[in-house]
Amino acid sequence: MVTIAVDAMGGDHAPRSEVSGAIEAARLYGVRVLLVGLQDVVVRELNQHKGWKKLPIEVVHASQYITMEDSAAKAVRTKKDSSIRVASRLVRDGVAAGVTSAGNTGAVMATAKMVQGMVHGVERPALASPMPTITGKPTIILDVGANVDSSPKMLAQFAIMGGIYSRAILHTDSPRVGLLSIGEEEHKGNELTKAATPLLKSLPINFIGNVEGRDIYKGVVDVVVCDGFTGNVVLKVSEGVADVVKHLLRDSLMSTLSGRAGAFLARGAFKDFKKRIDYSEYGGVPLLGVRGVCIICHGSSNGNAMKNAIRVAAEFASQDLNTKIESDLAQWTSSRLAARVE
Repeated sequence: MVTIAVDAMGGDHAPRSEVSGAIEAARLYGVRVLLVGLQDVVVRELNQHKGWKKLPIEVVHASQYITMEDSAAKAVRTKKDSSIRVASRLVRDGVAAGVTSAGNTGAVMATAKMVQGMVHGVERPALASPMPTITGKPTIILDVGANVDSSPKMLAQFAIMGGIYSRAILHTDSPRVGLLSIGEEEHKGNELTKAATPLLKSLPINFIGNVEGRDIYKGVVDVVVCDGFTGNVVLKVSEGVADVVKHLLRDSLMSTLSGRAGAFLARGAFKDFKKRIDYSEYGGVPLLGVRGVCIICHGSSNGNAMKNAIRVAAEFASQDLNTKIESDLAQWTSSRLAARVE
């Protein structure tokens, strides 16, 4: 049974969302869940759910927690017994295989890097986010915010990690990896993309060259790599567009379809559409490159999002992706050194 530690105090709706998500994950997926937080508060919320004591759920006490308003750097230094730090220690010490949190993103990333440590060979970790496509299979884009600035070597490492994640979690046979740029031609882009291209070509991956922003949603590429600044802009713009489309579609359906039957069809179509673009169906985004597993969720995550985040964390842990990442990076580094000697 895979064990996942959940930061029960992190999100906007903590611990309600974390507790309901943990109960559903334990019930549906057979995952052992350690809810980390203020023990009295967490147990009180658990007692709102009948039968939880029969599930593989335990509470681990942490006397502090980090809020969204806290300075990430300061909180990580001063709150040594925060829920996210205790959860990360459980992963470091082998008690849990992974951690999920909907808390302060900066604090979660800093804590994971400091407490869990980095996979050997990884320069910087990257946040990998699934994006919906017209094919129904998501495209993974990374980095979406862990690193504002990135080097060509970091983009190459992101490509390796993203490809491994796509193969293991989305079951893609040979992930098509693209470099996000302003045009498909190699000569287009900025200094970073131009310098990264030869490195990406040297990788043991299915690199298809430059891709544009619109290609992310067409499903013509499985993994898209970019610096964290650009990726975060893409992610936030996408979330905004999705919200606008949801509102416009709902208004259009309700205004053009009249009567009980029409309203029923409209609600069904809208519900299906909403589910396809709902972030909670993906749960959260993995911080690739840290030891163990770290899934970072949206601050406003509901119970469904936390349930799916725990599911993804368990799948990640069972696939032993970090060993594959370390092996592929070592192979690439060795081949580059051999090429220089020749």
